[in-house]
Amino acid sequence: MREMMAAVRLHAAGDLRLDRIPVPEPGLGEVLVKVWRSGICGTDLHIAKGNFPAPNLPLTLGHEFSGVIAATGEDTDPLAQGDNVVVDINIACGRCYFCRRGQKLFCPHVAQLGVHRAGGLAEYVVVPAGNVYVLPESLSLDDAAYVEPLACAIHGQDRIGIRSGDRVLIIGGGPMGLAHIALAKLGGAATVIVSEPDASRRELAGAMGADVLVNPFETPLEEALAELTEGIGPDVVIEAVGSIPTYEAAVAVVRRGGRVLAYGAAPQTATMSLRPFDIYSKELTIVGSYAGTYDTWPRAIDLLAEGRFTPSIIVDSIRPLAEAVEAIRGLETDKSTVKVHIQMP
Repeated sequence: MREMMAAVRLHAAGDLRLDRIPVPEPGLGEVLVKVWRSGICGTDLHIAKGNFPAPNLPLTLGHEFSGVIAATGEDTDPLAQGDNVVVDINIACGRCYFCRRGQKLFCPHVAQLGVHRAGGLAEYVVVPAGNVYVLPESLSLDDAAYVEPLACAIHGQDRIGIRSGDRVLIIGGGPMGLAHIALAKLGGAATVIVSEPDASRRELAGAMGADVLVNPFETPLEEALAELTEGIGPDVVIEAVGSIPTYEAAVAVVRRGGRVLAYGAAPQTATMSLRPFDIYSKELTIVGSYAGTYDTWPRAIDLLAEGRFTPSIIVDSIRPLAEAVEAIRGLETDKSTVKVHIQMP
């Protein structure tokens, strides 16, 4: 009889369970990873509620994880049992129009671990060898579980192109907003302003390097920015909440000739009010950012390995696998926790 393991699996919208299932076996070009830590993301909640497409049920969730190679299939050199690793979750065909242009996120056949196929909220996961990154000795498995979200934030920073001396407004002090603070400072931003109503998250934003903290419930954002930017507005606005009011605010407050990064994941069916004349007359640049891949992964690894980014400031809750289902459901109502990591047994 095959060895059994615990896994957090979605059976239907709203039906999330901690199951006992067989440990998977790696095939040709695959490795078996014994998961060490797996981060919980807002996307996991969207998937669990049925608001984010997850076509292959039952599905093991989890797309932010680190671990150790437990076994290898054929044709996986130079990977070896015992390697500490992280895994790029985006698996594409490598042959289509988009893949051949270095845009595998748009591949019509792209499959993501934890979204379309089994992910890392389990004791073990099978992954393609070509998506595996072996970690340097200086990077712990604890910190490595933050590689995936950091790679996503790096991609967003690349898309928006923060320049030295820019004034940057980040709307939202959640896990990804906090990551954007650190990256914006590393990229040369002169001033990073964070709009966040929660006091504990504003405190974390300060710890990550934010220069100015604004509570939009106390001072209207446009009023605060008028004073902070001499009535001009920020050069760059990063929307890291995913709500319609904050998206509309981002376009309203950015300066003429400024840039807006659509980073927060709004519901697929949500719509916003946007006047084309505002984009035209202000000559705005509005770009989206969906996920990280390719060079954003090794860059995230290097930032963490060199101590230029500190996940422990953001990760404020470490819970056992037995509490993962509760932790995912709690994202909807408990705003006191910023980032949960699940520690595997």
